[in-house]
Amino acid sequence: MGSLDEGWPEPVVCVQSLSDSGKLSIPDRYIKPQPERPSLSVNDMNIPIIDFNGLVTSPEATMKQISKACREWGFFQLVNHGVRTDLVDGVRETWREFFHEPMEVKQKYANSPKTYEGFGSRLGTEKDAILDWNDYYYLHYRPPCNTKWPDQPPSLREVMEEYTSEILRLGAALLKVFSVNLGLKEDSFQRAFGGNDFGACLRANFYPKCPQPDLTLGLSSHSDPGGMAILLPDEQVCGLQVRKDDQWVTIKPEPHAIIVNIGDQIQVLSNAIYKSVEHRVVVNPNKERVSLAYFYNPKSDMLIQPISELVTSNKPALYLPMTFEEYRGFIRTKGPQGKFQVESLKSPR
Repeated sequence: MGSLDEGWPEPVVCVQSLSDSGKLSIPDRYIKPQPERPSLSVNDMNIPIIDFNGLVTSPEATMKQISKACREWGFFQLVNHGVRTDLVDGVRETWREFFHEPMEVKQKYANSPKTYEGFGSRLGTEKDAILDWNDYYYLHYRPPCNTKWPDQPPSLREVMEEYTSEILRLGAALLKVFSVNLGLKEDSFQRAFGGNDFGACLRANFYPKCPQPDLTLGLSSHSDPGGMAILLPDEQVCGLQVRKDDQWVTIKPEPHAIIVNIGDQIQVLSNAIYKSVEHRVVVNPNKERVSLAYFYNPKSDMLIQPISELVTSNKPALYLPMTFEEYRGFIRTKGPQGKFQVESLKSPR
């Protein structure tokens, strides 16, 4: 049987067990410093909402909308994306069932910081770090490997296989759009990711109810280290916030929408034309929240640097070459709070 302490610097506590304890205060380990605590979002902004079917009905306008979202927001919502609504609802609720399995079931899949695959409740290996209010399950899918599938609920693997197929189709289509919008050949980003050898992994997130949501975060502020994230949000509970113009904007999910965000590797490949922006998750005192983040990533040993066509005398390369595995190593050590920001990889000028 797995152990929730395997490979971690100190005992790991399941956040759901803290939530279920009925205590009215959270442990000090989860209390963020004052500047990092969430504040009430008072603006009515939302990230761009894009009808993906517009690539068929009004391609020029839709391409422009996606380009603007990538350059100005780094985030957008897709509706009419081609993934069946029953599959979208079913996969989210299947993972909700998993997180409500007894602790002894989930503990069989306890993860370690070496790969993070499996059930866990913390990121980063720094001792005495301030933690986030969430549990999660991390699944490696590509390159092909012995994926650590849970056997409960029984339908999970089947529904995930179908959902994964749809998300990878969507990811490949988006990379083509991203490439063409930069004046590149449509396969430019996919080739930079390693062609058919690209990586893919899932993080299923569970944010339990929190008695003091004003003191903590479900996920600390960070930008995603990979290529792009394709997120299935919880339509019933808002929680994801994006930094825009020094404000935190709470995303209001459209029904059955999928949220797409640019990751650090695409920012590097685009020579900072596309933006990988900070985002975080706030928690709720009355409602739990489930979301699924699929990460569409470069192959681990691919050297990531600005695409040559995007480097000119007027805009030289802003980033030094680094493999995705090297970059990801910083994240696995530090977690989101100590993230090795992409900006620190800029070339000296």
